[in-house]
Amino acid sequence: MEETQRQASSSQYTDDLIGAAIFDLSGLPKEYFTTAESSDVSWVQTIFQALGLQSLLMSSLKLDGFRHAVIHSADYRAVVVRQKNRYTALLTRQTSEALPESFIQWAQEFEPTMLRSHPRFSAM
Repeated sequence: MEETQRQASSSQYTDDLIGAAIFDLSGLPKEYFTTAESSDVSWVQTIFQALGLQSLLMSSLKLDGFRHAVIHSADYRAVVVRQKNRYTALLTRQTSEALPESFIQWAQEFEPTMLRSHPRFSAM
């Protein structure tokens, strides 16, 4: 039953995505994925700047353990997670609902390259 719920959540979360971007560990963008709903990738610049600020703060303040960040705009919400060999930013529509912890957990395990073969997404 738990595996079925996890698959349902994964499918729902993937359906909620309107864009994604992959960054290397230095914060440089490597690949973007867009949908018909959100073909504008200007949000990637915001994520790039946030990762640069995060890197500066982490080194200046000797902080460790970046887990995730959420960046809000009027139209979207971008969730940035650190994965083993990259940062992944996932773009969703802005809602008034709080971001569930299960989404963060799912995002940390999400394999963004699977979007290359997903029918809703185009790689850039």
